[in-house]
Amino acid sequence: MSTQRLRNEDYHDYSSTDVSPEETPSEGLGNFSPGSYQRLGESHSTTWFQTLIHLLKGNIGTGLLGLPLAVKNAGLLLGPLSLLVIGIVAVHCMGILVKCAHHLCRRLNKPFLDYGDTVMYGLECSPSAWVRSHSHWGRRIVDFFLIVTQLGFCCVYFVFLADNFKQVIEAANGTTTNCHNNETVVLTPTMDSRLYMLVFLPFLVLLTFIRNLRILSIFSLLANVSMLNIPDPGHLPLVAPWKTYPLFFGTAIFAFEGIGVVLPLENKMKDSQKFPFILYFGMAIVTALYISLGSLGYLQFGASIKGSITLNLPNCWLYQSVKLLYSIGIFFTYALQFYVAAEIVIPVIVSRVPEHCKTMVDLCVRTAMVCITCVLAILIPRLDLVISLVGSVSSSALALIIPPLLEVTTYYGEGMSPLTITKDVLISILGLVGFVVGTYESLCELIQPSHGEISTNSTSAFL
Repeated sequence: MSTQRLRNEDYHDYSSTDVSPEETPSEGLGNFSPGSYQRLGESHSTTWFQTLIHLLKGNIGTGLLGLPLAVKNAGLLLGPLSLLVIGIVAVHCMGILVKCAHHLCRRLNKPFLDYGDTVMYGLECSPSAWVRSHSHWGRRIVDFFLIVTQLGFCCVYFVFLADNFKQVIEAANGTTTNCHNNETVVLTPTMDSRLYMLVFLPFLVLLTFIRNLRILSIFSLLANVSMLNIPDPGHLPLVAPWKTYPLFFGTAIFAFEGIGVVLPLENKMKDSQKFPFILYFGMAIVTALYISLGSLGYLQFGASIKGSITLNLPNCWLYQSVKLLYSIGIFFTYALQFYVAAEIVIPVIVSRVPEHCKTMVDLCVRTAMVCITCVLAILIPRLDLVISLVGSVSSSALALIIPPLLEVTTYYGEGMSPLTITKDVLISILGLVGFVVGTYESLCELIQPSHGEISTNSTSAFL
């Protein structure tokens, strides 16, 4: 992300996120002052409350709705505990990223570093000559995972929109006014959900033609679902079979999707000394929300929980309207998630064409990228698997693997305690294991889905 674009744009949703090596995250972040390096866009600085809202928006997305199924894949006891651990580790990695960016800004006298630049300059601090000579690959790797993550979010949105609109239309002729009982009626079959994806395709293409981020309206529509008549949890397993746990990991790390927003938000904040508190307070809210919804959703719907909890809502006008409104919000959020990948890919391509062709090439590339996400969604129409696969492949790399390694390369030459190095290595190994095992199990389930999972996903008949 360039300095000029940061001056022009109020907020970049880089999804798709401390301290000196001997300090705790809160202590190290608190030691940084606004004057330690030049801040950008002071005329458009955000207040602490605005920063908190943006932080919540950057982390709460469709991954939240898939957490009840994730808890099912881990167990009623192991699921919430694992969410808590992953949340703590993910927030710590956000703090590491902020610390390293601050340190390199002061060291290199630069006004701002984005995620890719931070990794690149961090590798240049490595004691290994080979790593220093290949430091530019750090930015390329981060950009690659950002593109995969953001376009993966877009694939999830395609599947989410198709599944939910299909249910709404099927229920239109059989909707009950009784919202207190989770009644099931015989729904009128409609066209395949993959056809709904094709229906949404031209509208999403037109939406992505909006190239100015400020014009895009941000719909923060949170559907607060009351869990009534929670059944006896005694029949639900406290620990699920180990084979499904990697699917939990992929969904959980996908939900903590906001590591890319941390640096832009900190840079735009009027009083950056308050950012450490905002970061930890905001992520505490996110983690508590994730654990609560994941646990309550699984308690309410049990083994029948689907890839998105909205697909389990009762067939009455109130919940159908909530589902429809949330889908509309997701529709417009597609452009925001797409914006990040477009800002990385399109300038590289447009810079190679004549001036009079730039606009046409820009629009053509946008259209092609949207079509790619639609095709991938059609090929993998199971919402739970798309979320788990994207989380395992790219979110684990950005949120867990890269930040600890970045801290080691940045500070190793200046002296690091063995305890800090061990901590960073263990976090990276955790992310790497989740990356490999989660991707493997997601692909195995995609190639040869289990009978139980087929029955809980409305679009899985294609498999």
